Amino acid sequence: MMTLKKPIIYFICTGNSCRSQMAEGFARRFAGDKMVVVSGGIEAHGLNPRAVQVMNEAGVDIANHTSDLIDSDLLNQSDYAITLCGDAYDRCPVTPPNVTRLHWGLEDPARATGTEEQVMNKFREVRDAIKERVRSFVEELGIKP
Repeated sequence: MMTLKKPIIYFICTGNSCRSQMAEGFARRFAGDKMVVVSGGIEAHGLNPRAVQVMNEAGVDIANHTSDLIDSDLLNQSDYAITLCGDAYDRCPVTPPNVTRLHWGLEDPARATGTEEQVMNKFREVRDAIKERVRSFVEELGIKP
């Protein structure tokens, strides 16, 4: 019996601390084991505790995720490479033609200023935008949760 290869989805942002981590968490939630989901950064800034908190509020635990640099070998095997910020889009390594590149330019919640409540609300806003993008993406691939 032939087994179909699971699509590999690689979420990329500058520091692999917020947006790419949230996208990875939602993709795992929506796709289950029907795709391989990874995230990485141009740099590794560590997992942002506010990202962990707002994802917990959404029922997705990313506390055990690690902030990783992009793995070029895995990136080159990916079906999709999705950049989540302009910096990663500009600096992402070149990929072979078999990798479909997508860009979802999203504001960096880690750069939010103001009161703690205002900053957390920015994290929630970005989280919700990522959730909808990921849900639509997974549905477009024909994957049912």
